[in-house]
Amino acid sequence: MPVPSYYRELLQKYFRYYQGLSAENKAIFERRVCRFMYSKQFIPRGMKTIPVEVKVFVAATAVQITFGLPDVHLSHFSKILIYPDNYYSTITRRYHKGEVNPAFGIIVLSMKNFMKGFLYGEDGVNLGLHEMAHALRIENIVRQEYAFFDEPLLERFDQIARRMCGDGSVGGDSVFRPYACTDLHEFFSVAVENFFERSVQFKMQLGELYSIMVRLLNQDPIHMMVNPFSSRVA
Repeated sequence: MPVPSYYRELLQKYFRYYQGLSAENKAIFERRVCRFMYSKQFIPRGMKTIPVEVKVFVAATAVQITFGLPDVHLSHFSKILIYPDNYYSTITRRYHKGEVNPAFGIIVLSMKNFMKGFLYGEDGVNLGLHEMAHALRIENIVRQEYAFFDEPLLERFDQIARRMCGDGSVGGDSVFRPYACTDLHEFFSVAVENFFERSVQFKMQLGELYSIMVRLLNQDPIHMMVNPFSSRVA
């Protein structure tokens, strides 16, 4: 599918992950961004339209965490709901910045907080990465016939998460903020945020956990050593 030149310009100017890719992988990345955008229904909530720039960056964030997994397109999730700011949930009766609803195949994002992830790209807090990580782990569960995570490796990840949350090694000087210990899914999402935004600190503090993330996502942000998947990507 043809890639609009404006999408390429946006990625080159604003999306740091894309900037570090080889020319070959940039072309693959662009095609996958288009595929994501064209295969999902973007639905505005509390505003008339969603800026095309936001759609491109949402798609790029999804492609970023799945780039080492060329056959994974978060197919279970068909709708992306975008609110201008925090929104009130009648289910939880709380305000949210984002969430993933596997029952209805929906990813929900606050545009304001999503864009903050680009303004502060080294603090380990990125709403887009966080919610896409939730979607990724859920995708691995609900589409079991296409399970892409190595189960023993994922179990080792969870063992380390339980240990860290149990011995108080989260928070303080750790790259992991206390919210990670809400549950294993939140720990995974916070790990993804740090994996991409604070890769060096993550690896220095938690070498084994970082190595597991490299193997689960099949990429290493420190070296941008993403395998060229041109022969396997539509």
